[in-house]
Amino acid sequence: DEQLDLDDGRWEDIHVVTGALKLFLRELPEPLVPFSHFDKFIAAIKIQDPSLRGRCIRDLVLSLPPAHHDTMKVLFRHLCRVVEHKEENRMSVQSVAIVFGPTLLRPASEEGNMAMHMVFQNQVVEHILNHYGSIF
Repeated sequence: DEQLDLDDGRWEDIHVVTGALKLFLRELPEPLVPFSHFDKFIAAIKIQDPSLRGRCIRDLVLSLPPAHHDTMKVLFRHLCRVVEHKEENRMSVQSVAIVFGPTLLRPASEEGNMAMHMVFQNQVVEHILNHYGSIF
């Protein structure tokens, strides 16, 4: 309900805007990739055959609830544009994946090996960025 003036000088720092976006996504009751899909995405990214891995991830993205799928499509389109300017902003696919991986998909409970989860979370985001056109 709050009215924001995006022309206000406090929004000029891209880190503030990015931080606000990450905070919004992190505070959602359920992440953009629903808890019910977390293990499926992790299992899919572990598939050795690149063709099969790609089909599995695409099918998982297509199986997301419409609001999650549509939001993911818009967000990843934007993140792909960020990566296109990696020479100026130093945000490569890997950098974006590291920043957004744990925010976009996370397990329902923090039990288990968080470091290992993070590697796979980042790989899922990296895969979706690298294959955006064939996934969406």
